[in-house]
Parts: sequence; structure tokens; C-alpha cells
Amino acid sequence: MKSRKSMRLVAIALLLCAILLPAAAQNARLRLATTTSTQDSGLLPVLNPPFEKLTGITVDVIAVGTGKAIKLGENGDVDVVLVHDRKAEDKFVAQGFGVNRRDVMHNDFVVVGPSEDPAQVGASTSTADAFARIARARAGFVSRGDASGTNAKELELWAAISMKPAGAWYKEAGQGMGEVLTMSANLKAYTLADRGTWIAMKDKLPGLRVLSEGGPALFNPYGVIAVNPQKHPEANYMSAMQYIAWVTSVQGQKIIREYTMGGQPLFTPDAVK
Repeated sequence: MKSRKSMRLVAIALLLCAILLPAAAQNARLRLATTTSTQDSGLLPVLNPPFEKLTGITVDVIAVGTGKAIKLGENGDVDVVLVHDRKAEDKFVAQGFGVNRRDVMHNDFVVVGPSEDPAQVGASTSTADAFARIARARAGFVSRGDASGTNAKELELWAAISMKPAGAWYKEAGQGMGEVLTMSANLKAYTLADRGTWIAMKDKLPGLRVLSEGGPALFNPYGVIAVNPQKHPEANYMSAMQYIAWVTSVQGQKIIREYTMGGQPLFTPDAVK
């Protein structure tokens, strides 16, 4: 009798789980901290809705620089990060704040500037030469200045020519990529941009053009990392892992591969070749 009663209780419990779990999934929210380039390029508004429809999980996007996105992860203010600064990502994982990092995609950085090109960056033979020409000419340069992945790459490129930029010609905006491109166009200044945001915005920036591109120094990989639930038990780890599975899945990678503007791909998927 007891055995039959126990089985009935188990059956009721399983039935309740079957009823309640979908409802819980439908009400679940995932906090995603990501770089402004994934938002400004228009990728996330295409990539996230199919995930939300498939899982019932609503993705709340917080688009900031990579440094701020990782800091949000360290503080447990988000559940997952999608960023592009491999050194900072590896440190985030090594310090125990993040787990299960996966490669997602890549594009590259480009040096853009005014069509007049006063520093003759268009004649440069390398990225180092391009930055050296800007420095020698003291030509206007707008820096993200926001600890983003793009800002980290820019500072790395200045360091490669033993240059610490400062002065009236060098402006730190503390803004996202879209705002910095607009500012550069208004000031007829140079800047470093990720190719995805550049392609998405270039038609609105007729005074700017790409003046230096290509080479390993401008490679720009993106990774996705779940916030460690052992550090932050309140983190929505299960939903974070579902999101990681989605962006690295065949279907998610197909969306990334096929996302183009004017026939140009903005990102190249890395999880599925």
C-alpha cells in the first residue's frame, strides 16, 4: 500500500514538473553583457529572437565595452558575456569568474579616417606604419577610451610603436563604436573600428573611408563565457549554457555566417566550420 502511495506521489510530482518547467522557462530571463559592436552591427537583433522563440527565455542585452561587460560578469550582475578581448577573457576565466568559454566568431579591425587623409595613412605598408603616420602628423584621432576590446586593441597598436598618445590631437570619447565613428566623421579624424560596425554604419559616414586593413595585428575574435555559478549562485547558469549552446550550434552559426549588409559578411563563425 505504501509502495503504491509512494508511486502515486512520484507521478504527481513528475506531472507538476512537466507543467511548471515550461512555465518557468517562458518566464526566464537571461542577462547578456556584450560589446557594443555586436549590437551596433545589428547582429544580436537577428541572432537572439530565434533563441528566445526556441527556449522561451528572454535575453536582456547590456551593450557596453568589453571591459565593462567583463566587470559586470565579475560582479555577478549578468549571467553570460559575449566579448572580444582574448587576454581579458582568459583572465576572467583564470580568476574563476567565468566558465565554459567558447569561440563564437571573428572579424577584423580597420583603420578609418577622412577622405582627405592628411596623415597619408592610405599609403602605409602595415598597421604599425599607419599608426606611426598618424602620430607623426599629430592628426586627429578619436579613441573609444572605454576599456572596450577595441580600445584594448588600439592601445596595443600604439604600444607596438612605443607610443603613448596624448595631446589635443588625441581624443578619448568614452563611448561605443557607433558614437565614436560618428564623432570621427564630424571631426574629420582617424579611429580604429571593428569591421562589423563599420559596414553597418559606413553609408551614414560619407566623409570616412577605410585607409588601412588586413594582417594578423587586426584580427578580432569573439568569445562567449558563462558566469561561474560557484562564484555567483544567483546567476542563471542553465540559461547561460543554453545560450552558449545556441550561438555555437549549427543553426546559430548559420545565422552569423549569413548575416550580411550590402553583400558583405560582418562576421565569420568559428564554432562550426
